[in-house]
Amino acid sequence: MSGANSVTSNQETLHKDLEEVVRKYARTTFLRPIADHTREAFAEVEEFVRKFYATRNADPVPAQGRDDMMSGVTSVTRNADNGTAPRAVILDSGCGTGESTIHIARRFPGIPVIGIDKSCARLNKAGNPSQTAGEDVPANAFWIRAELLDFWRLALDYVKACKWTIPYHAVYYPNPWPKQSEATRRFHMHPIFPTLLALGKTIELRTNWEIYAREFAEAARIVFDERAEAGMTIKCESFNSEKPETAFERKYKEARQILWRVLVALPQ
Repeated sequence: MSGANSVTSNQETLHKDLEEVVRKYARTTFLRPIADHTREAFAEVEEFVRKFYATRNADPVPAQGRDDMMSGVTSVTRNADNGTAPRAVILDSGCGTGESTIHIARRFPGIPVIGIDKSCARLNKAGNPSQTAGEDVPANAFWIRAELLDFWRLALDYVKACKWTIPYHAVYYPNPWPKQSEATRRFHMHPIFPTLLALGKTIELRTNWEIYAREFAEAARIVFDERAEAGMTIKCESFNSEKPETAFERKYKEARQILWRVLVALPQ
């Protein structure tokens, strides 16, 4: 494990076409047809969220820590319980084996946390004893197999219809695509990026490649500039994952590689 490879790339700084590509996609709408299997998966998630709030009797439990990122989560959840506001839902996109979903669900026990991945093999490992440390899987954790790009667009429809609000969106899968020729596969240089930014109040991206993190942060700034929106906070920083929440964080931490994260926060 300690021999994990670091990211190697023929790109030494931000991609030369970053601004041009991001601005182009900020002015367009991604219209690829949504796969039927993802529509079915989304319906399963919607049912889980509905039942979660329908069966809650106790007052919402406050988020555990990270108050600087998640101010207002408790009140959002309470209003959702009372039917006076959209239901709060947290997304864990590209959750892999689902370990991060458990950590996030424990941090925010009053909100449904949806782990999404396209790999059946990875999701089959979700909730296993090595992840739960002998404890029960949190009741607010739910995993679903779906195509992220399609799921995000369906979720945004719910946000726009005031059915959901997404106070926190975790994108912990590194997804670097390090070759310059692969750049348009990166989330921030893909037509889906404006959808991703519109989904959550706070988005947290984690990666082990500094260029990817800095590009993501700059792409977010460009989109908000294109929209003439103000008041957003965008922070790009290295971080020490004291308690790794994903297999990749554990792997690269043991290899003594620097981890990076980007926080994009809209006004609460």
